[in-house]
Amino acid sequence: MVDAQEDQDRDVWKTLLYPLKDHLLDKEEKDGKENKFCLAFEKIELPKKLAKRYPSYELYLYGEGSYAEEHKILPLTGIPVLFLPGNAGSYKQVRSIGSIALRKAEDIDFKYHFDFFSVNFNEELVALYGGSLQKQTKFVHECIKAILKLYKGQEFAPKSVAIIGHSMGGLVARALLTLKNFKQDLLNLLITQATPHVAPVMPLDRFITDFYMTVNNYWILNARHINLTTLSVAGGFRDYQVRSGLTFLPKLSHHTSALSVVSSAVPKTWVSTDHLSIVWCKQLQLTTIRAFFDLIDADTKQITQNPKKKLSVLNHHFIRHPAKHFEEKPAIISDLTVTPLWVPVKVSKWTYVAYNESDKIYFTFPLANHRKIYTHAYCQSTMLDTNSWIFGCINSTSMCQQGVDLSWKAELLPTIKSLTLRLQDYPSLSHLVVYVPSIHGSKFVVDCEFFKRETRSIQLPVTHLFSFGLSSRKVKLNTSGLFYNIELLNFGQIYQAFQVNIDSKCSRVKEEITSIYKLHIPWSYEDSLTIAQVPSSTEISLKLHVAQPDNDSHVALLKMYTSSDCQYEVTIKTSFPQILGQVVRFHGGALPAYVVSSILLAYGGQLYSLFSAGHCLEYATMLDKEAKPYKVDPFVIMIKFLLGYKWFKEIWDVLLLPELDVIVLTSQSMCFPLVSLILFLFGTCTAYWGGLLSSTAVRLLSSLWLALKRPSELPKDIKMLSPDLPLLTVVLIIISWATCGAFAILLTYLYYVFKIVHLQASVTNFKNSQTVNPKHSRRSDKRCSQHKDAVPPRLSASEAEDSLRMHTTVATLLAWVVLLCVPSLIYWFKNLRYYFKLNPDPCKPLAFILIPTMAILGNTYNVSIKSSKLLKTTSQFPLPLAIGVIAFGSTHLYRVPCFVFIPLALHALCNFM
Repeated sequence: MVDAQEDQDRDVWKTLLYPLKDHLLDKEEKDGKENKFCLAFEKIELPKKLAKRYPSYELYLYGEGSYAEEHKILPLTGIPVLFLPGNAGSYKQVRSIGSIALRKAEDIDFKYHFDFFSVNFNEELVALYGGSLQKQTKFVHECIKAILKLYKGQEFAPKSVAIIGHSMGGLVARALLTLKNFKQDLLNLLITQATPHVAPVMPLDRFITDFYMTVNNYWILNARHINLTTLSVAGGFRDYQVRSGLTFLPKLSHHTSALSVVSSAVPKTWVSTDHLSIVWCKQLQLTTIRAFFDLIDADTKQITQNPKKKLSVLNHHFIRHPAKHFEEKPAIISDLTVTPLWVPVKVSKWTYVAYNESDKIYFTFPLANHRKIYTHAYCQSTMLDTNSWIFGCINSTSMCQQGVDLSWKAELLPTIKSLTLRLQDYPSLSHLVVYVPSIHGSKFVVDCEFFKRETRSIQLPVTHLFSFGLSSRKVKLNTSGLFYNIELLNFGQIYQAFQVNIDSKCSRVKEEITSIYKLHIPWSYEDSLTIAQVPSSTEISLKLHVAQPDNDSHVALLKMYTSSDCQYEVTIKTSFPQILGQVVRFHGGALPAYVVSSILLAYGGQLYSLFSAGHCLEYATMLDKEAKPYKVDPFVIMIKFLLGYKWFKEIWDVLLLPELDVIVLTSQSMCFPLVSLILFLFGTCTAYWGGLLSSTAVRLLSSLWLALKRPSELPKDIKMLSPDLPLLTVVLIIISWATCGAFAILLTYLYYVFKIVHLQASVTNFKNSQTVNPKHSRRSDKRCSQHKDAVPPRLSASEAEDSLRMHTTVATLLAWVVLLCVPSLIYWFKNLRYYFKLNPDPCKPLAFILIPTMAILGNTYNVSIKSSKLLKTTSQFPLPLAIGVIAFGSTHLYRVPCFVFIPLALHALCNFM
């Protein structure tokens, strides 16, 4: 049977696919007037000096129809909100939330309205190239000052702006506080969507990691002085680009104005979003706009400056919604309307179906007798209006004129609003009162019951990680209750993943019944809901975004809002595919480091075989022989263990060695058992197929070369210094200095591949000619042997093939270096019309040393280095470097090319020593 949650998500996504299509119409002209709903992005003219300093950046004001026409004439009169796009994001992404805000303002006759601004960052890849993050931050600061100038002279001119930042845009907004001349009062509220606050997703250059360190350290060290209310919203498991664990803001003891929540836990949203759809998900944007309008101060007609109110509003809309409109100071005591219909209810379980009620009814539940038997009371209603519906009376006999409004304690769920009361928390209440309004043409159901906590809380230990789904644990709910808590014992690690199956069987079912299953994680706001039509068999995935803190003793709960007419059986078992999914989700970014580590091990094996046996073995053979996890992992584990000793840590610090990546992962609660082994297996497989692809590509290109041009014979002169080599090296270094280091590295790689293809074509041509005329070949070989002392050494076919094996491995290794440098190359190419030279350039230092190295290796043959005194040492270096790649490059990928360069440089030096 199809999972009910999937059905719900599918229906939701159908409605969300184009949530604003009625408002996002193309510009038309009718009777000389523009269409009412046409979009307009009005470019804000910035000072000439500012525009010259940031030629690729722009600031826009978003509008629609008549609103856009009116606001072409400045100054503005609304509340400014600035949208910051993220990695490769467009400034036009503001239109979704801007359009919803405009509709909301129209509904209240523009009593209040928001002006939405958006920054055009030229769709820069700031998640992969961090060199422009600081520049973006400074430009946003200038934009804020320019925006506030647009309101000068207005009666209610704003003194600050609110910012909505998507992806890396949220990090840029947080970085504003690190600027020396930035005044914190300019920023009133910050909402980030799918922003990786903790660490970069792919740290491909040191500028990204330095930027993160600067921002996070500032927020930690200045937590007492940061009064900025911040909300971070994550996309959940559908966001494959930024995992939600990275979006949770650090929980600082002195910074209480920060909230982090996953979209699946946001009331009235309840679904996961992917990385892009989070900016146009209608349910989520509606929640955001409702919060914005509730944040308005009636006196200043701007967003309130009261941090308590801001946090209260965000909690109301994004954390726990009581199915009531927000009130800053809600009335705890409510007047109950006088009505003759006060109906006492003395049973412990009660259901009332309301339909076409002509009179208001109050149902009263005396608590005195129930307190002696039960510990809790639970009520739910399918009427999802925002009116108060449940009260508590003090010292009442049959009716009360005033009651404690308990509706504020309720929780809104997709199909019901529910309230659970612990009776001992309300000793002064004599009665519980449920209010049923007079309605016409509507039908809803109200249920109440009293119960003991132990009858509704069931402990279910989760299955072991290594059970691989072969074993399971079950629990049956035999009582006919409305609410159950399944305590999932020993569930708190991110590497745990389970599949839960809930089978429901119902009796006397005459109409459709809905059950709600909610996974509640008490240490973070990452709850998820599943709606099922019973009877049914429902599958639910259980996995975490954030691991349970060491000092947290809470238990994850599976809350079940059930039907009294149904029996439920809950089965849980380990899901091995989802565990692998968690490994990829949390550690997939480290895969390039493991691939390079495996290639380095095979490369070292080939060099050693050249030293010991005089010839180079096949890449696949050496990969199978040398790429073993036990050659790498034990050393990393040993270093981590020794760093626990003070004396070793002091030596480590004296040597200025960076922190182990595995320690960084441990601090983020991201240490999986056997994760390194799994990644090593994936890395070795990737290295194998990468090598196979590389050798296949060389053969195909050599065949194409043979078809286009008959190559020369095998090289007669095996000297590695050719006349054009110094000139080529100088030209590439100049290109690296004058343009982009990654571009020069790419050209160097293409040159190296060209040399390999040319050698492969020569070998193929030699073999073909040998097949056609074998006698001539034997006579030629005989003459060469007779006069070998008289002529320079000539490369034989076997020696050429031996060199090809080594060159193919080096090309595979170099290809990964190029891949890690590609983001800065793309960034440079996209901005070529603004800047001819990339600055700062993370690849320039690497290019300066890699270019001459690869130029020498491109003209190096194994026969010329077999007798080198440095060859044995060179063959031993790849092993410790493979360990170093895993130890220092798995979470800092920009370090990986440094480890690759060292053995290549030693290989090149073998020509001279």
